[in-house]
Amino acid sequence: MTVARTPDGLERKPRAVAIGTFDGVHRGHRAVLHAAAGHGPTPTAVTFDPHPREAFGYHVELISTLERRLELLLEAGAEDVLVVSFGEETALTEPEAFAESTLRAIGAEAVFAGEDFRFGHGRRGDLALLRELGFHAHGVPLVDGISSSTIRRLVHEGEVAGAARLLGRPVELDGPVVHGDARGSVIGFPTANLRVAPNLLVPGYGIYAGSALGRPAAISIGTNPHYGGDERRVEAFVLDYEGDLYGERLVVEVWQRLRDEAAFASEAALVEQIARDVEATRAAVRPE
Repeated sequence: MTVARTPDGLERKPRAVAIGTFDGVHRGHRAVLHAAAGHGPTPTAVTFDPHPREAFGYHVELISTLERRLELLLEAGAEDVLVVSFGEETALTEPEAFAESTLRAIGAEAVFAGEDFRFGHGRRGDLALLRELGFHAHGVPLVDGISSSTIRRLVHEGEVAGAARLLGRPVELDGPVVHGDARGSVIGFPTANLRVAPNLLVPGYGIYAGSALGRPAAISIGTNPHYGGDERRVEAFVLDYEGDLYGERLVVEVWQRLRDEAAFASEAALVEQIARDVEATRAAVRPE
């Protein structure tokens, strides 16, 4: 498996290429990847970073970090991945030139994409153009009701189970563990504080059940109103885990929304509620 940043980073050989931004690698994206993997030879994903909409000045909340996207692409059947740097130069590249300098350069013979895929300057390129250029280009039908925008809306609303049905896996948060206020340790529920990239999609404020490190995890997303906080934090109490996670990358699955965040009459009342959250987390079922 090779992840390359330029076409010359991949061996030029016959390839079946799945191309798209693939943010989140949701069920619709995986249909494209599976089509390429089933066709062969050497199923390869071509994706873009940053998100093309970001290059045009739009704010985009990414469903997955690039690191996680690469892992998901490989899990979905890609043997190699080419990450195309998307900036002004790429945006202004004519589609014929992009096809030659990127797709032909890595040996692409068959190209798979969603039926609405567009590329190149002015979004002039499409699958029909790729066929004219001699590629075996295949449009993969869109999966009804599944889109990145719908997933973002559901996640914002805290409807993580609904978002999981479209993703085909749970909603995830991904980032390094950083030092926090250590209040959790004082009250008996030490949390891993996640530093989440500013452009990563995060569920609406509340308390959630999920998992991390293969163990259940109770997750708090919000400002810690009981302590008068005003900065958003993402904290995970990993059940039955003892260890130092500081500086480590942690992927947290978010399965189920349990309740709103709240301030309590006393710290004892807070501890009692967290204990109830932990029991609810143990009972939670991973969405598929």
